Amino acid sequence: MRVSLKDVAAHAGVSIKTVSNVVNNYRHITPAMRERVQRSIDALGYRPNLTARHLRQGRTGIIALALPELGNPYFAELAAAVIDAAAEHDHIVLLDHTGGRRDQEVLVSQGFRARVIDGLILSPIELEAEDLRDRAEPVPLVLLGERHYDLPYDHIAIDNVAAARAAVGHLVGLGRREVAFIGARRGRSEPAQLRVRGWREELTGAGLPADDGLVAATDGWGHADGAEAMTRLLDSGRRPDAVFAYNDLMAIGAMRVLHARGLRVPEDVAVVGFDDVVEGRFGAVSLTSVSPDKEAIGRLAVESVLARLAGEAPEPRSVRADFRLVERESTLGRAAPADPS
Repeated sequence: MRVSLKDVAAHAGVSIKTVSNVVNNYRHITPAMRERVQRSIDALGYRPNLTARHLRQGRTGIIALALPELGNPYFAELAAAVIDAAAEHDHIVLLDHTGGRRDQEVLVSQGFRARVIDGLILSPIELEAEDLRDRAEPVPLVLLGERHYDLPYDHIAIDNVAAARAAVGHLVGLGRREVAFIGARRGRSEPAQLRVRGWREELTGAGLPADDGLVAATDGWGHADGAEAMTRLLDSGRRPDAVFAYNDLMAIGAMRVLHARGLRVPEDVAVVGFDDVVEGRFGAVSLTSVSPDKEAIGRLAVESVLARLAGEAPEPRSVRADFRLVERESTLGRAAPADPS
């Protein structure tokens, strides 16, 4: 038998309105009253009808999350963070896959699911500012990632230049003097450009070479791309003593090639990745990586959508999420902390 608000109210000896205020987290309920009602909710096993609640507010209770690569562990972990954050606010997440294609990103951003969602969180790769400038869709849009559009939409990202500088600075601090970058994208890619910029600035500031011969461009950002880039770099005659990869997948691919060539990590070549995905923590050599605060990114994205819906955010905001460099065996050797996290 389904337990109703009326049943909870009778059990707690309070009005239905009081129970409703507790269930909806009304801020002016006293702690004693909240505890009293919560005891009855727990005792009776009451579960709120979230669908009815959202419909009464003119909403669906659904937030869409559009990502470019579902097979990339970083985006899988980011999706989990968004889903967890949405659940805390009684929302569910509808996942869309754009493949990083401009036509799909335009389709998603222009609201083809507008009737079934309350808001959209989009991580674009190829979308241009002109695609969003005349967007008439009223559904709130929050942008993730490093591309900056200078448009009135909330934007959440980490500081990629600073993160790249932290990675390269770590390598320089370990005495590495010829640091390569693999993953510069052929064609436009703002994230790659920003990470190359941080790589270049840190090396130049340390008085070390940051020439184009140490940069390996790729068409993609997977394991095979990292392996191919590392192979091409070594075949060119350059033998860097350190590598900073665009992401962890490329770093893992690069380490495979280094191993095949008889080069030891980190004794001969130290390697740093980016994203801190779980896979990088459990290889034969655990991977040093820049770790974006994915939980914070997910939480900030969901909160931005809900603030827009509630009319609590009159001005668009650009928010920087934190990051940290997690040092592991690929730069420190076996002296690295035993904890793989």
